[in-house]
Amino acid sequence: MTNPSLLVPYYEHPAERPEAWSALVDAAPSLYGVVLNPASGAGEAPDPAFAETAGRLRAAGVRVLGYVDTAYGRRPHAEVVAELLRHRDWYGADGAFLDQVATAPAALAHYRRIAVAARAAGAATLVFNHGAHPDPGYEAQADLLVTFEGPWDTYRTLDLPVAAHYCHLVYAAPAGFRPATPVHCAVPGTGAHPWGTLPHLLEPAR
Repeated sequence: MTNPSLLVPYYEHPAERPEAWSALVDAAPSLYGVVLNPASGAGEAPDPAFAETAGRLRAAGVRVLGYVDTAYGRRPHAEVVAELLRHRDWYGADGAFLDQVATAPAALAHYRRIAVAARAAGAATLVFNHGAHPDPGYEAQADLLVTFEGPWDTYRTLDLPVAAHYCHLVYAAPAGFRPATPVHCAVPGTGAHPWGTLPHLLEPAR
């Protein structure tokens, strides 16, 4: 695993699973980036454990992407930008992972404004998580588009477009499975919290 191909959304607290975060730091050469999500976003106040972990990731050369839920375009622009700034100021995030991004062209102007604000705030890498294939107009707004997020049982039945700037996030995946996109993540986790596990090769024994 030498290519920087893994985009890992890992939603566990460093105090509860320090060994898993250490595994991510050790896997730095294989990582496209790690999504930092202290409290379904940046939270209301800085979390020292996440700040320390983000520092370790950055020191290892890993992109730290701050998680921001956009509610499919329903969340106001100002709220989204304020959260981007908290991730930058509290955790040194050098990019952003925008979740629940709309797919329809009607929301393009809203996300274009967010993208401009994110770049102005210092986001060198911008990821849109649509979870499904979006209107082509979104491709100019972000570095990476997540065009699938869901379980392996669904993913294996689909014939999805593949491109260098697409990413597939697959959970409930068997060991050895690799999604089709160059940047990807497949984890064994299931249920309501699948992103509390790492990819099979990185997941420490519990």
